[in-house]
Amino acid sequence: MAFQRIAFLASPSPVAQAALAEMVALYGQHDVGEADVVVALGGDGFMLQCLHETKGAEVPVYGMNRGTIGFLMNAYGAEDLPARLAAAEETVINPLEMHALCVDGSETVQLAINEVSLLRAGPQAAKLRISVDGKVRLEELVCDGVLLATAAGSTAYNYSAHGPILPIGSDVLALTPMAAFRPRRWRGALLPKGAVVRFDVLEHEKRPVRSDADSRPVPDVISVEIRSKPEIRHHILFDPGHGLEERLIVEQFA
Repeated sequence: MAFQRIAFLASPSPVAQAALAEMVALYGQHDVGEADVVVALGGDGFMLQCLHETKGAEVPVYGMNRGTIGFLMNAYGAEDLPARLAAAEETVINPLEMHALCVDGSETVQLAINEVSLLRAGPQAAKLRISVDGKVRLEELVCDGVLLATAAGSTAYNYSAHGPILPIGSDVLALTPMAAFRPRRWRGALLPKGAVVRFDVLEHEKRPVRSDADSRPVPDVISVEIRSKPEIRHHILFDPGHGLEERLIVEQFA
């Protein structure tokens, strides 16, 4: 597919801003609202930001690595960008939706492309009750935290917490604990993508917990409910042979 109108977005880092100036000089610049492709210049964190900002437009996003981490990014190169975009392979992913209820009664709804995590916010371990589709599956998990990751996010925080890497298209979510103390040997679970997962914070006054949706924190939560949002589709473009499915396989043999 040939893309005629390109919107370039860049992280604030000097190297990304230099790349932005180079790209705009070569190819021009369009607003995101009128573009038929977005080129994101930065690292994975900036790529996630761009995907969140373009979620309603369904415009494809092609990332070029000008940051420290580039799992979702393609190699940077200013030459022949239209040809690279035309040859790119598309991957469609769906985010998670987090509903968080806080101690003060406020509610927060956020989307997460990689994962939703609950983390202890005090010196003592968190105590959490875990329910899946309305049925309590773990009455009490004592831990530093727990997360629910998509396949696209399974190589991020989830993998660092020793969770499994999930193939794209597997319709599975990874439920992964961090430093589980009790049950001591619990390693997590694989859940259907359509599952509704609920975490209730036990002893929240003594053991405060915060919730993060793609590293955007919500403090002092008492319950969090998470579900997949298949009606929201993020379109990511990759150079041929370097798509997300291939990267997930390569990561497992690194």
